[in-house]
Amino acid sequence: MLKKILAFILIFNLTACAELQGIVDQLPQGGGVLSNADIASGLRQALDFGIDKQVSKLTQKDGFFKNELVKILLPEELKKVDKALRDIGLSSLADDGLKILNRAAEDAVKEATPIFINAVKDITFADAKNILLGQDDAATSYLTSKTQTSLYNKFQPVINNSFSKVGADQIWANLINKYNALPFTNNVNPDLTDYVTGEALKGVYKMIAVEEKEIRNKVGSRTTDLLKKVFALQD
Repeated sequence: MLKKILAFILIFNLTACAELQGIVDQLPQGGGVLSNADIASGLRQALDFGIDKQVSKLTQKDGFFKNELVKILLPEELKKVDKALRDIGLSSLADDGLKILNRAAEDAVKEATPIFINAVKDITFADAKNILLGQDDAATSYLTSKTQTSLYNKFQPVINNSFSKVGADQIWANLINKYNALPFTNNVNPDLTDYVTGEALKGVYKMIAVEEKEIRNKVGSRTTDLLKKVFALQD
């Protein structure tokens, strides 16, 4: 009876953020009860792992180009350019143009880590609670909301410089001019820097989501004691 009374009093005195902690307290932890700080640290650790393991891959040569999950293809208005050039025997030129888009993204992602680290540091227990009890990509969605604008502003000039550095602007100008010179075609002039910046962002968040899903759904992917304890709460 005393336990019931104490439990009743406890429920009415807990704050909203302590709701999840009540769940934690009932779990057999072995190493003791998880604190709010532990839960937030576990989420930070999961995101740090995603950034280190997955995002770092994208910065390598062919990190985008040979990864079918994030490979940057041509924007819709240039697909007809690609097909037309291949049809007239310019496949090599078209391949070079496609590869350059992905190389620019690989260069840009090197700028992402500091921005992600700052966002991860700012995770509060309230954030952690929402992430932990959310969808499989809740942590990725959190990072997206906190970093998308900053990353775009970082990526855009890097991609623009990358295009200039490897002559992409000349290559694509050549591609587009050749296409525009073909009879019975409508001229195109897409903003490739903006397009590749957006696709690079999508690729970064997609790979973080891959790692998040692994940690959430596969116990074997929880490689530290803290990850095991924290993510046991959502199993």
